[in-house]
Amino acid sequence: MKKIVLSLVALCLALPLFAQKEYGLRFSSLINDELSLENAIRLGLENNSDFLLAQQEIIIAEQKVKQAKFLFLPQIALQGTATWYDLDYPMVLPESVANRYIPSNDSQTAGDKHQFFGVGISATQYLYSGGRFRGALKAAQANLKQAQSKYEAVKNAVVLDIKKSFFSLQYAQYNLTLAQAVQQKADRYFKGLKLSSWDKIKAQYLLSVLYSEKNTAQKDLQKAQLAMLVSLNKELNAPIKVKGEFKPATLNLDLAYLNLWSLEFRPELKSAIYALELDSLAIDLALSRRYPDIILTGSYEQLGVEDLNDVNKQISLAVRLPIPYNVATQTAQRKAEQKQSSLRRAAIEDKIRVQVAESYANMVFWQNEATARQATWQEVQKLLSQAENSSRADLSALEALHAYYQTGRDYYEGIRQNLSSKASLEWAIGRDL
Repeated sequence: MKKIVLSLVALCLALPLFAQKEYGLRFSSLINDELSLENAIRLGLENNSDFLLAQQEIIIAEQKVKQAKFLFLPQIALQGTATWYDLDYPMVLPESVANRYIPSNDSQTAGDKHQFFGVGISATQYLYSGGRFRGALKAAQANLKQAQSKYEAVKNAVVLDIKKSFFSLQYAQYNLTLAQAVQQKADRYFKGLKLSSWDKIKAQYLLSVLYSEKNTAQKDLQKAQLAMLVSLNKELNAPIKVKGEFKPATLNLDLAYLNLWSLEFRPELKSAIYALELDSLAIDLALSRRYPDIILTGSYEQLGVEDLNDVNKQISLAVRLPIPYNVATQTAQRKAEQKQSSLRRAAIEDKIRVQVAESYANMVFWQNEATARQATWQEVQKLLSQAENSSRADLSALEALHAYYQTGRDYYEGIRQNLSSKASLEWAIGRDL
């Protein structure tokens, strides 16, 4: 019975380990080599070093906000000291041991020992700091927002790269499938041809062209797989395929609305706004050095030579007025930096408008072009089917097959460009459509 119980306990402890291993392999290229776009994006983000660094920057910025909040709390210290001394002249102990006054040996009575003990607690509270603490908190919060904006910018860039690699790999897969099917048809047609010696030369040439197209398609697939693995930051020798719909995307959106969305959602513009806010806070912090500090301190300690019966208590209110010499120069410097940030923000806004306009123009073109190519491809497929059913293949059949392949490949290329331009437009406005 005891062995059975121990076995059950061991099994329960092992289950989470088995589940963890399965989860680790579930999305590896060895098990799940056909990735959807969503899984590819998730894997790419998990493995991208720039994205992970941006995540850590957010954590660092969050901790700085917490540290800035601690400035408003009183600074409390607990301290205990034990001092053995032999002095010819009185002295004050260093600050690390509470600045206590120690008399010389001559001032002690015969029974006194050259030792001193003390325990105590002290608290220091800034009642007024000229706005420096509040400014430091606002600066930390703005820095956190800037880190979050940078995180979103890095994320959008990584997602765009993964989407383009994904659509290129989809195109390469479809193109190779089409090339293989056309090459097989060409072999079948070639075997049934009855041609003159001159026409056989033409037929052999056309057949070699279709074989070359298939080999080129295989090479393009290998390049697309390598680019996808690089985007996912996976092992470069891992087998990989992608799956999902591969058809033209259509959007009916106005350029003016897209420009408004980009000004609202693009993280680069938000980051520039937060940088401008940080410069404004830096000016306020520079000016705050002209104002005094009002500090309240209190302490309670028990001390003595042989026991701790003696008690010291004190409460102090201090006003400290700094006399800085470089306030004017720092203020002028911060104002110049603020002007620089304002100019950068305007430049980023103009750049975003250009990116949106270019991406929108590409999307409109490839949306119309892919739709037109789709209609042509469907018509060519229908004509090929009719030709195969109605007449015997001759030399022109190989020429028609080459035209058939070119039409299909152009259609798939149109889809790739259409989907990639849509991804670029989503990146330009900072949100998915």
